[in-house]
Amino acid sequence: MPPKSQCYVTLFLVISLTVFTIANATTARVTEKFKEAPQFYNSPDCPSVYDSNEPDSPSSPSDDEPIFCSDEAVHVAMTLDTAYIRGSMAAVLSVLQHSSCPQNIAFHFVASATNANITYLRATISASFPYLKFRVYPFDDSSVSGLISTSIRSALDCPLNYARSYLANLLPLCVRRVVYLDSDLVLVDDIAKLADTDLGNNSVLAAPEYCNANFTSYFTPSFWSNPSLSLTFANRKACYFNTGVMVIDLDRWRGGDYTTKIEEWMELQKRMRIYELGSLPPFLLVFAGNIVPVDHRWNQHGLGGDNFRGLCRDLHPGPVSLLHWSGKGKPWARLDANRPCPLDALWAPYDLLQTPFALDS
Repeated sequence: MPPKSQCYVTLFLVISLTVFTIANATTARVTEKFKEAPQFYNSPDCPSVYDSNEPDSPSSPSDDEPIFCSDEAVHVAMTLDTAYIRGSMAAVLSVLQHSSCPQNIAFHFVASATNANITYLRATISASFPYLKFRVYPFDDSSVSGLISTSIRSALDCPLNYARSYLANLLPLCVRRVVYLDSDLVLVDDIAKLADTDLGNNSVLAAPEYCNANFTSYFTPSFWSNPSLSLTFANRKACYFNTGVMVIDLDRWRGGDYTTKIEEWMELQKRMRIYELGSLPPFLLVFAGNIVPVDHRWNQHGLGGDNFRGLCRDLHPGPVSLLHWSGKGKPWARLDANRPCPLDALWAPYDLLQTPFALDS
């Protein structure tokens, strides 16, 4: 065979193998089966999220349910994709299990509009949580993909990772406050306590702050050596906070056009590298030093280790209301590989994955 033809054949085989591998990986995720979660009921003293002429417990969710615009409801926003669906299912179960008013929780899921499996994601949630009040909002990846700069870990560059910056645009205007949660966490406390955080007269968001962290490390020397940039934090006691758990006043966010402010920093990052770590630094640039601090118990983060090796970590000192496996290592992956960290055992009880050898109870 002539060398040129041989080269074409080799190229064809490589492309075919790559497509086959990707297709198999996608199929494996799509064919994951999950158990149905138990139904959880409100305690007697829970407020009604329905109008006086509406039933307190509608038999099935519908698009016009008043809970999605109720100020009495706890509104929870999360992203949803095939890679993290197992973590999302565990997070939802943990929220419901520890809530005193689980029927008063409205879930707002954001999924990539270009994701071919969005129908699967909706059906998977419905099958495991048939009584869950939820909506799925399509997110246009192209609205942010042109603003994303490569970071230290490829998973952080996914457009859906930036969807938290667009919640005010995606969710209905009637949703005034939302608790944003990452998919790699579980709650062990009532989410209503977190949702009720007092944001005062002006604050847009609340989150646990970590003022002992080296804040300067989140930005490059080019940032700190430029006076016009480093002065961004003048007169602000800027501290690191993790954007995987936030209470957000969407009315104030919309009023201050904070999505545009975040995008402006991302545009600058495209012209000169001022940070290395995905969607977090723009949040710090806009909000650090101006948020309402929440008790650290609501984000025991870093359990997934660092962004390179994902080594095991211990809990921070103090009480725990939320366990967060931020970092490279995810509990479901480590459990499947038979190399779990000790704290992964705290995530396992919320895992709804239906294993091939599981017996029906």
